[in-house]
Amino acid sequence: QVQLVESGGGLAQPGGSLRLSCAASGFAFSQYAMSWARSAPGKEAEWLAGIVNDGSDTIYAESIKGRFTISRDNAKNTLYLQMNDLKAEDTARYVCAKYKTEEIAGTYDSWGQGTQVTVSS
Repeated sequence: QVQLVESGGGLAQPGGSLRLSCAASGFAFSQYAMSWARSAPGKEAEWLAGIVNDGSDTIYAESIKGRFTISRDNAKNTLYLQMNDLKAEDTARYVCAKYKTEEIAGTYDSWGQGTQVTVSS
């Protein structure tokens, strides 16, 4: 059974940083591309970043490019999102998701419950 469990969210000040983690289990983590997305009340869900199965390639949404970094540790079955220079508009629930293949393409077949990030002074 695929499980994706996010952690690391919380309250951050504008300009601050947080690192989110997504612990994966129940599947061969190193064989699949992964991604982060976020959703906030009143806003459409937003795809943020993707990483191929071996971590050699990443893609970012323009809204977070240069501030957020996606990475993974296949030995630990864990996906990360390093978030720097946080802004109030980054306030959202952040979810990790598993692609169906090793590439950042197509659709997801599993996702976690998410972790809340609130950016406020």
